Amino acid sequence: MLVSRGSRAATVTACAALLLATSACGSDKPGGATTTTQVRLYGSDGNMLNSFATELKDRAGLVNGMKGTTPLTQLPENFKGRLRTVDPKLTDYLYSAETYDAVVISALAAQLAGTTDPAAITKQIVGVTTNGERCEDPATCLQLARQGRDIEYRGVSLTRAGFTDAGEPATASYATLNFDDQKIDDGKTEFVGAGDESAASTKTPPRAKKQRAGEKAKDAPLILGGLLPQTGDLALANPPMAAGAALGIKDVNAAGGVLGKPVLWIDGDDGTNPDVAKRTVASHIGRGVQVIIGAGASGISRAVLPDVVAAGRVLFSPSNTAAELTTVDDKGLYFRTAPPDSLQGRALADVILRDGPHKIAIVARKDSYGEGLQENVRAELERAGMGADQMKLLTYVPPADAKAPPVDFSGGAKEIKDFGADAVLIIGFGESAHVVTALADAGVQIRH
Repeated sequence: MLVSRGSRAATVTACAALLLATSACGSDKPGGATTTTQVRLYGSDGNMLNSFATELKDRAGLVNGMKGTTPLTQLPENFKGRLRTVDPKLTDYLYSAETYDAVVISALAAQLAGTTDPAAITKQIVGVTTNGERCEDPATCLQLARQGRDIEYRGVSLTRAGFTDAGEPATASYATLNFDDQKIDDGKTEFVGAGDESAASTKTPPRAKKQRAGEKAKDAPLILGGLLPQTGDLALANPPMAAGAALGIKDVNAAGGVLGKPVLWIDGDDGTNPDVAKRTVASHIGRGVQVIIGAGASGISRAVLPDVVAAGRVLFSPSNTAAELTTVDDKGLYFRTAPPDSLQGRALADVILRDGPHKIAIVARKDSYGEGLQENVRAELERAGMGADQMKLLTYVPPADAKAPPVDFSGGAKEIKDFGADAVLIIGFGESAHVVTALADAGVQIRH
């Protein structure tokens, strides 16, 4: 659970006073003898996955003891089981619920609008989640929507409050995750809430269009296009998102579809690469896709958004967390079910401060997601009492594509060792495994 700012500040101050040589703040020898500092590793939503350990191959044991946060609701076992019917090999569930809800909300918005016109759909998306008749599954919600009744969808990830006027969750749930034996130890997972329910939109959407029995809209079907990270640095997060999308489509169509016809899904890769994503977006536009589900990474959504806006389509991401996207110029066409990192930064800072570190290195991939979350965490640590001299901020340029050389963080690893950090937060995707191995190769003693 979250600790108060006062207690966090007290922890930091106490440990700073004891200094590195004392056993209370990380000495690995009894009696307070000076020794090489052991470093605790921390991660964020892009690398706190079971699949991250496999990125380290025969050095997977380096992640044991690593902890971090991710936007995650305590998922019902029934939902996990239904995801596994779509993908029996599924081992992670990160953003599966957010993807499922993005698909369902898009379908409900089109049904309420009475058309698949993207401009009309956008006017219903926020209203689907606020100030209406509560419903919690696609079948019930679609039945109400067909009757022209205002609804308030509460799904798997969207449980406490609806969307803000900006088209993102007003509240969020975060999980504190721990690596043990080269995988996430579910027994140690804790869930904490963040955000403010009063931030949810109070605006009234346009009146819903009632659908007569047997009536089919002239512009149906609704076509959703995937823009998910099938390849690239974020590919390790694709399986749960793909499963969530497939299950959402399955449930909507089992409930009768939208506007009298089944919803169609067209697969698409964002490649964790702007060029790949732009080609996919162009293909979707050419094939009549009205709502694009993605992209996986915030920076990729930022890169393709001008193309989406120019074509008058909807971009709806289940996993973008960069805070800057809250105010991006999107002409009202961008939405997300993932909460902004202004919320995650606070949860992540709390996790780190529980361990009482006195020197923290924050390493981030150089893009809107990495640098944005890095700044959010830095600001939260500063509010808790950490001084600028107790923090070191570093970035790395992620590989452009799969053919590019891997991240070389040897120089940064040496800086961290010389700095004497006893905590290292790594904000990245699969490529950040090379940051972990670089730290070990530089002689940084990782605490397990």
